[in-house]
Amino acid sequence: MLQQKHYYNQTGEAVADELRTSLSKGLTDTEAKARLATFGYNEFQKKKSKSLFAKFLMQFESFMIIILIVAAVVSGITGYIQGEGFTDALIILLIVVVNAIIGVMQEDRAERSLEALEKMAAPQCKVIRDGNVKTIESRELVPGDIVVLDTGDSIPADLRWIEAVNLKIQEATLTGESLPSEKTTTAIAYADVPLGDRNNLGFSSTNVVYGRGKGIVISTGMNTEVGKIAAMIQATPDQQTPLQHKLDVLGKYLGIGALIICVLIFAVGVLHGVSWLSMFMIAVSLAAAAIPEGLPAVSTIVLSIGVQRLAKRNAIVRTLPSVETLGSTTVICSDKTGTLTQNKMTVVKMFTNGKAEDLDEILKTATLSDDQKQLIRAAILANDAKLSEENGLYTTTGDPTETALIDWGIQFGFNKNELESEHRRVAEIPFDSERKLMTTVHQLDDNYLAVYTKGGLDELLACCTKIWENGQVRALTEEDKQLIRESNKQLAENALRVLAMACNRIETLPASVETWTLEKELVFVGMVGMIDPPRPEVRMAVLKCREAGIKPVMITGDHLITAVAIAKSLGIMHDGDLAITGTDVENKTDDELREQVHHISVYARVSPEHKVRIVKAFQSNGEVVAMTGDGVNDAPALKLADIGAAMGIVGTDVSKEAADIVLTDDNFSTIVSSVEEGRRIYDNIMKAIEFLLSSNVGEIIVLFTAVMANWATPLLPIHILWINLVTDSLPALALSVDPAASDVMKRKPINSKKPILSKSFSTLIGLQGIMIGLLSLTAFQIGLHTTPDSANALDVARAMCFAVLAFTQLSHVFNVRSHSHSAFRGFFNNKMLLGAIAVSAGLMLIVLEVPFLHDLFHIAHLTMMQWVWVVVLSIAPIPIVEIVKGVARSASTPS
Repeated sequence: MLQQKHYYNQTGEAVADELRTSLSKGLTDTEAKARLATFGYNEFQKKKSKSLFAKFLMQFESFMIIILIVAAVVSGITGYIQGEGFTDALIILLIVVVNAIIGVMQEDRAERSLEALEKMAAPQCKVIRDGNVKTIESRELVPGDIVVLDTGDSIPADLRWIEAVNLKIQEATLTGESLPSEKTTTAIAYADVPLGDRNNLGFSSTNVVYGRGKGIVISTGMNTEVGKIAAMIQATPDQQTPLQHKLDVLGKYLGIGALIICVLIFAVGVLHGVSWLSMFMIAVSLAAAAIPEGLPAVSTIVLSIGVQRLAKRNAIVRTLPSVETLGSTTVICSDKTGTLTQNKMTVVKMFTNGKAEDLDEILKTATLSDDQKQLIRAAILANDAKLSEENGLYTTTGDPTETALIDWGIQFGFNKNELESEHRRVAEIPFDSERKLMTTVHQLDDNYLAVYTKGGLDELLACCTKIWENGQVRALTEEDKQLIRESNKQLAENALRVLAMACNRIETLPASVETWTLEKELVFVGMVGMIDPPRPEVRMAVLKCREAGIKPVMITGDHLITAVAIAKSLGIMHDGDLAITGTDVENKTDDELREQVHHISVYARVSPEHKVRIVKAFQSNGEVVAMTGDGVNDAPALKLADIGAAMGIVGTDVSKEAADIVLTDDNFSTIVSSVEEGRRIYDNIMKAIEFLLSSNVGEIIVLFTAVMANWATPLLPIHILWINLVTDSLPALALSVDPAASDVMKRKPINSKKPILSKSFSTLIGLQGIMIGLLSLTAFQIGLHTTPDSANALDVARAMCFAVLAFTQLSHVFNVRSHSHSAFRGFFNNKMLLGAIAVSAGLMLIVLEVPFLHDLFHIAHLTMMQWVWVVVLSIAPIPIVEIVKGVARSASTPS
């Protein structure tokens, strides 16, 4: 079958010959069945979905998860050998399984995207077969079928129009263009025509909003333009988020580090004469200490809490990791229609009596001249849009341009229904795409009829001999025409769609209502300029983006001049920025596009493939890309982008299913608020990582020092697991609701390439871990030397070391909330953290004070004096870090 670019270059007869069909009789039923066997059903092929078990297994690909499973197995074996059971192993495995279950729930976006695409297809359609019009299921269409369509029908396959009577198709969800596309049957002479300009083709899943037509089916199923999008969604690989990548790298580092430490400690212990089994148990303890078992669970739950918070800010998150990716966003690529604009044509300029005026200025005065009133009458009466009223609220239906005129009239108190009741329509000449005019005739009074005509300026002026000026009619001069054309040019340069209005008064209706009898000797009344206006809140959101170091980019299927005008008004495009079309994108190599992409702020007349290339170009430069959109044409790029944000109200099901986030208020500024929330969440995840890793380093210091000094083991595996999974996890989770820093949207985006364990961050964690470790070892030695009963001394020392290790971490959590401000600043603004610390401390006190738990944890009861030592050592991290912060602030303050 030929590619579509050949079909729009051919006449309808040539296409019919190519597809071996009859323009009048269509295919025979026999031929249709044969073609159905060849081409298959007119539906989308589904990508083979993974089984639930396969999805479950995929959750264990993370290196840190693998390390945890190995640790659980080793812990289980050693527990069995020592007769201590499988408690430690079961705790680790429980955490791993919970993470896997949460992950499985995020796996089926592409499958749902295809289901949504299928929902959009018309279930039945009318075709001509064997010379008869019959209704069949849309899935049974084949290339060569002749499809009959009327206003309100959904197009069931890609078509080449062979009949188009005042035919207009709403293609916004595919091309991004807000106005319906006027269709024709004429062949297009030139090649490489953008999708939105192929006006002799109809596309599957778009809708007829005006007129009627017939078309030859040229593509079905996956070969349609929408089908190609479905294939692109299937082919787009899932992207790993920055945090997922960083946690994987962190897991590898921790795993390798744990292995090295275990081997080293095992060798040193054996050299000291300790039995290999005892040293193996110590090595297991070190492995447990080196790996933050709670980190996968904490990061997952922190992101889940972030999802809930974002939902309150009108952003529904569909994939958990995308929450933190928001904080790393460096580029926001936004569709124009319905995202940056209101997706509603609106009159903004009126030209009468030789001058153009802003509608807002006229509304302020609330007065209209006679010329302006006549312009509104003409626009409303020469109009097929419908107006309905319910409970004082007006709604309009019909062509977007015509509904804009009705809404404009309502603003000034002109009700179409009342006007038509007063001036009944008695005749009309429908709009024709060739003459670009529409004319209606109304009963003006008992003696006269009023003729109202609207349409393109050049076509209308050719029918005018007079002009309406200051409520009077005079002859139209060449100077008048020159002024009108100059004003029209200025309106068009501001990306306004211009419609001109004219009128006339006649005594009787001509015997033949034709263009040559009515559209002559008209009186030129004026023009209106309309546009799909920007959302009022978007400009501030764009400014906020720039302050946050984020580049906003407009990607649209609309015309370049319109896109540039909107982009400049919103602050997306500045002096020196470039604006290019989809054809320009197509003519650039990947390398050229990658080099120039940072200088381009507007892309117009683009196809889905272009959008994907643009996103890839940014990503190849290391950018983290967020893509907002609402149409079918946005879906592949939404899925490919690091963050895909679909509109929840006007967005298609396809875009929602392909996206990571759905904006329930269709507000561009919500994506910016989501970025702010993402940065806060990322900051808080980093706080949790700092807290957990510094605690783990403290545990390593305790065990490593004890082995190197040939001391008894201060901590057992159960102590490590209790602290890592129980005591530490609640404060780490509570850090997730820490309020955002005041400068969170004033700084550059988070560097997605910067590893979690950067040099400075690693040093900080190391120093904090040494502090915690030394304080815990101090408690261990105090326990050994303050217990008279030598048989009980080791259990007492372990109890003191266990207690100080846990409580120092609980006090240290206040230090990690800020690297510059005091721990006491905003001490009470995170009540969840205070509650988590209280619960964790309470759990520790239960273990330390309940006698029957002592045997399980291999600890002993502490005296009052030993408790005093525990308290003093446990709160020591706060004054130590406060002193360090104070010195750092003094050093950074100019003298």
